Amino acid sequence: MFPPSFNHRHRGFTSLLRRCDSTIQLQQIHAQFDPHLFLSSPHLDLDSSYLLLLLLRSLPSPTSAYNALIRASSASRNPSRSFSLYARMLRAAARPDHLTFPFLAKSCARLALPRLGLSLHSHVAKAGLASDRFVQNSMVHMYAACGDMRLARRVFDEISQPNVVSWNSLLDGYAKCGDLAAAREVFGRMPERDVVSWSAMIDGYVKGGECNEAIELFDSMEALQFGPKANEVTMVSLLCACAHLGSLEQGRRMHRYLEQNGFRLNLTLATSLIDMYAKCGSIHDALLVFCAVPAEKTDVLIWNAMIGGLALHGLGKESVEMFEKMQELHVMPDEITYLGLLTACVHGGLVDEAWSFFKLLEAQGMRPHVEHYACLVDVLGRAGQIRDAFELVEKMPMPPSASVLGALLNSCRMHGWVEMGEIVGKRLVELEPYHDGRYIGLSNIYAVGRRWDEAKSMREVMEKRGVRKVPGFSEIDVGGKLHRFIAHDKIHPQSTEIYFILGLLTWQMKMEDGSINCKALIEED
Repeated sequence: MFPPSFNHRHRGFTSLLRRCDSTIQLQQIHAQFDPHLFLSSPHLDLDSSYLLLLLLRSLPSPTSAYNALIRASSASRNPSRSFSLYARMLRAAARPDHLTFPFLAKSCARLALPRLGLSLHSHVAKAGLASDRFVQNSMVHMYAACGDMRLARRVFDEISQPNVVSWNSLLDGYAKCGDLAAAREVFGRMPERDVVSWSAMIDGYVKGGECNEAIELFDSMEALQFGPKANEVTMVSLLCACAHLGSLEQGRRMHRYLEQNGFRLNLTLATSLIDMYAKCGSIHDALLVFCAVPAEKTDVLIWNAMIGGLALHGLGKESVEMFEKMQELHVMPDEITYLGLLTACVHGGLVDEAWSFFKLLEAQGMRPHVEHYACLVDVLGRAGQIRDAFELVEKMPMPPSASVLGALLNSCRMHGWVEMGEIVGKRLVELEPYHDGRYIGLSNIYAVGRRWDEAKSMREVMEKRGVRKVPGFSEIDVGGKLHRFIAHDKIHPQSTEIYFILGLLTWQMKMEDGSINCKALIEED
């Protein structure tokens, strides 16, 4: 951790470096500041020959100079520079050491280039560092980040005394690859666990769709008397789990945990909280969190979360107003911003605004993705402009996705465009032949046109192809526990009481609308 004085000097250095426009000025700046400040500045050309010369003079050896540059490059926006520097290092006969390869491995992991990783590993072996635990840990992480868990496991098994970093690299790799069974096996075998271990397993559960398990694991970690405490990474994953579950009670519990444990509400946590509250149905709480962040400290991600949250709740005009405030603060929108705005237009029926945002997206040099087209098609279709929507689909620069065609099909059904709906429905079935909803969508189009035989035939085609209809379900959060209900399902432990209450409610409703003659029933008795 750098002292406050370092941060102050770093800001002054960065300010000078931004205004530097000659080698003489660069020499003057270097004379006043520690050479390591150069390495932590994002405004520095890491390929600068002059910088390399300065480092060679300032640091104890050429290897140290190259290591410093490679390390800085591995954390930069262009990690591939690490390898050009490494090539220059070899040409200069500077010998790589145990500090060189971990940062090259980090660059390789960020680039996700497995072949480059294999080549780097061969250089490790040639340098005689294949048994160095620091280097081995970096190789495990590199292979895992590149998705090759077979090689990651092989390197891990070669470590004579794996430490918690070794175990964490392997665990995180399995979790990110979606192999939860292997991740659980590694987690269970770990002789020691830190907050990174627990966070990696929790995040793996969330990404694997096992959100209840993620929350249960968090509770297990908190129950440990001398165990690690959750950090920001842990809490972001847990808020994501609550959002996926739609569990407002659990989300509020996580928010209380943040407040009670002294977490600072930074942009990352605020954005996660806004997203969670919006997806759990409390747009009011999402707005409270958003307003708690000073406007001058906001970024595009938090605005996107708020605009998307308002759109999710059908508040189209409020989403547009939020975008206007965002522009007033000169926060540059991105593709996600416009996706949120187009979604808001869908729910609000804002056709003109949707076209305006779509054109603005293109005018700002961004290329619309298939999701943007899906929203615009949906807006036009819901407004009854089916022909315009169909022409837009035909003019798309990429093949229309299932979401695009699905939006058009729903519009055709809604407005009774049977012929066009049949064309779109058949394309959807061809695109996703094992998706039950595609056959049902086409069957519904035939039903709208009273073409009953063809509607029935779609069900027969489903059976012939072995496609089964996935039953719909509803969920309710009671006391922090999620209960799922499927039609005619009696698995729930309280199903007898539930069906009794449903029967009672049905009877009462029939009494209210006169379907049951109470007087006649009394007279019969």
